[in-house]
Amino acid sequence: MCAWWMNLGSIALGTSALLVAAIAALLLTLARSPERSSPAARERAARLLLVGIACQCAHFAEEFLTRFYERLPALLGRSAWSSDFFVVFNVFWIGVWVLCALGVRAGFRPAFFPVWFFAIAMVGNGIAHPALAIAARGYFPGLVTAPVVAIAGLALGRELLRLTHG
Repeated sequence: MCAWWMNLGSIALGTSALLVAAIAALLLTLARSPERSSPAARERAARLLLVGIACQCAHFAEEFLTRFYERLPALLGRSAWSSDFFVVFNVFWIGVWVLCALGVRAGFRPAFFPVWFFAIAMVGNGIAHPALAIAARGYFPGLVTAPVVAIAGLALGRELLRLTHG
């Protein structure tokens, strides 16, 4: 299998929706401040984030076991990603989000960017996976857990809106 950097075009296309989520997350981070939030509210948000991360771990496991890293690029007419890339990409983000739970508890504004990104991306997963299943005319990797991560993303996003002020 070729190294992941040899497959950048396929990876860029397959993850392009995440760029939209990242831009929205950056705008929300810049526009909304957690400075006046209470420690209890920040604790609630951090706990919701951790629950969401647990849901995302289940989603990632489903995607990995059903070979999302091969099926999505194939659906887009591109070459498969390596399983190593897919695992490193997901584990990296899970690690970032776990660390950000500490930042959210402390009210550290830069920690909110990855958390907003998480909430938006999870809602996006809830929309994208059923759409991919329709396009594939059957089960598509990640479909079973997509509604769960979408609900977690919506709950976290709602809590972030309550917690921050614009």
